Amino acid sequence: MTLQAVLFDLDGTLADTALDLGGALNALLARHGLAPKAMEEIRPVASHGASGLILLGAGITKDHPEHNRWRQEYLAEYERCFDCDTVLFDGINPLILTLNERGLQWGIITNKPKTFTDRLVPKLGFAIPPATVVSGDTCREAKPSTLPMLYACQAIGVAPENCLYVGDAERDMLAAKNAGMTAVLANWGYIADTDAPEQWLQDYAIDTPLDLLTRL
Repeated sequence: MTLQAVLFDLDGTLADTALDLGGALNALLARHGLAPKAMEEIRPVASHGASGLILLGAGITKDHPEHNRWRQEYLAEYERCFDCDTVLFDGINPLILTLNERGLQWGIITNKPKTFTDRLVPKLGFAIPPATVVSGDTCREAKPSTLPMLYACQAIGVAPENCLYVGDAERDMLAAKNAGMTAVLANWGYIADTDAPEQWLQDYAIDTPLDLLTRL
């Protein structure tokens, strides 16, 4: 492989968004008279999106007749706090600077809705702006579909086989591998004790962002 670009998931990989995602969940639960969830419960499912958090907090599945209403209420709560406590993980900016020094492009492929991504990414303080940002609703399908992966490749003019993708969820590994990318698991991300990441379609795993440099 001739590496030309490194692409990343956002929540749980580049940025620690759990406090804001969890804050929105607990605000919603309080409004419905339900008990709050501890961050220890929230963090492992933080990258599963609104549906995963609603399931955790209220036991409402995607096929529940009230799911859509709950999801809209959750997104309204998240709108109030999406950029309050979210920060980059340690090592992300040094990693991005090194990638740039080596002539590699970098970008973001996330399932977070565009309405949040477009406003959050510029506030996170990346040392160098991403070459592309693909949100969960940029394409007609989100990860684990390969559509966002191929869209990002086209946007930066790099073939999938010359890209490396870093993410913290099984859908990230599936999307990357099925698109023809090298899939790297971010062990610092939102991985639950009940997950089995060793069974996911990954090429290798890293424990910190800067560990990626030893693999390039």
